[in-house]
Amino acid sequence: MDREVSRQFAHAHQRRLADAALLRARELGVQSAEFRAEHVRDASWRLRDARSAGASDTVTAGFSVRVLHDGVRGFAARTAAGVDAAVAAVEEAVRVARAARPLARRRVEAVPEPVHGERTWLSAYERDPFEVPEEERTALLAEYSARLLAAPGVRHTDACVQAVRECTFLADLEGNRILQQRVRVLPEFTAHTTDPETAAPVSLRTTAPSAGRGWEFLTGTGWDWDGELAELPGLLAEKAAAPTVEPGTYDLVVDPTNLWLTLHETVGHATELDRALGHEASFAGTSFATPDQLGTLRYGSPVMNVTADRTAPHALATIGYDAEGVAAQRWDLVREGVLTGFQVDRAGAARAGYPRSNGCSFADGFDRHPLQRMPNVSLRPAAGGPDTDELISRVHDGLYVVGDGSWSIDTRRQNFQFTGQRFHRIRAGRITGQVRDAAYQSTTTEFWRSLEAVGGPRTYLLCGAFHCGKGRPVQVAPAGHGSPSALFRAVGVLSTREER
Repeated sequence: MDREVSRQFAHAHQRRLADAALLRARELGVQSAEFRAEHVRDASWRLRDARSAGASDTVTAGFSVRVLHDGVRGFAARTAAGVDAAVAAVEEAVRVARAARPLARRRVEAVPEPVHGERTWLSAYERDPFEVPEEERTALLAEYSARLLAAPGVRHTDACVQAVRECTFLADLEGNRILQQRVRVLPEFTAHTTDPETAAPVSLRTTAPSAGRGWEFLTGTGWDWDGELAELPGLLAEKAAAPTVEPGTYDLVVDPTNLWLTLHETVGHATELDRALGHEASFAGTSFATPDQLGTLRYGSPVMNVTADRTAPHALATIGYDAEGVAAQRWDLVREGVLTGFQVDRAGAARAGYPRSNGCSFADGFDRHPLQRMPNVSLRPAAGGPDTDELISRVHDGLYVVGDGSWSIDTRRQNFQFTGQRFHRIRAGRITGQVRDAAYQSTTTEFWRSLEAVGGPRTYLLCGAFHCGKGRPVQVAPAGHGSPSALFRAVGVLSTREER
């Protein structure tokens, strides 16, 4: 087990820079100041037909200073590692705040947060993927690829693993000194064949989620790779021979490997307070779920309970403290189908009248200003609830949807369309084979109000978005999403082949 802060992150040196920067900030009379150093390593390893097809391995490292001066934010970043650079960054941030003061529409206010002092936090992984020898990584990916290639009908395979190790050190005038490291991985294996009639390419990807784990996830901790790789070729052959779906209205049993993305787009983004207030209108849209509807908006059926949190082990957005030194928390977004919460940072909390931030500030690099970003947003299972087979048994005419695919949603997070990896036909409570070229579409509230039942804890799975984009310039952040299997009644399904 090699779970320790990376030696590549010189956090002891960053402490000296932070002390110098914060001393100068205090001399300049700022209201608040944060020093944030980061060392982020982001890599991917790819194989085609069990042979190496390339790799990437990048490191971004440096520090930034954010100040609040006379009610206005100022920000500056540096890659230079000296004390003089740290002092210069503070002075630049203050100059930026002063220059922006005549343009500010309102003063920035930030709610208080308890001082946490000296803290070190590491995510719940076992083996740092960057400490695994290259030969071992390649050999495992080649072995998994070879298993797929050996199956009848599989013509080609693609294998890819992405890994991120994110080290941060945050120091502020309030007295926090917080050192953190988190690791996450995204493994994907895809098998390719051809349609037996048209020779058109047909592909099927593993449904293994991205996870807040290390290399152990690739070797069986948290996922049954032997089972999925053995099953994939048969499912691919069935998909290749499957008919195109007949458009219409179907009951859907949606697997968590698909539902996580719908949850991400229709609930996760829709309950970001800055989006609900219109701050994302120029890029990724706004939200139909506005603050004036808090406590009254019927988001979904009474069995819909959605929580937001930064604490779930192995979830992608789990962290000890956010970019503003706010401790990780858990809270409700939707309770019994009613909108009950939003995601906020410290300034957003002040504007909304919340007594405390719920820890949703994040920046994807040392040189980026922190934004309000999504935590882990999860649909809760029903205690003692049904398993997936029982949910399927309740459907007379429908589809069982597995694995995420493409998606589309409007700028207010209302009208949407989602595809998937597999659509299994359900007739009289039984799976009768696959169909192809399917997509389900609805509006957010119509869809979630059609939710009749959620599965029990045994159907619950943590998935998530490894790279979720937001802001200008675009920043990416990980966001975890847990879900049980769920039954939705009378959902519109279209044929993507007919639409084309």
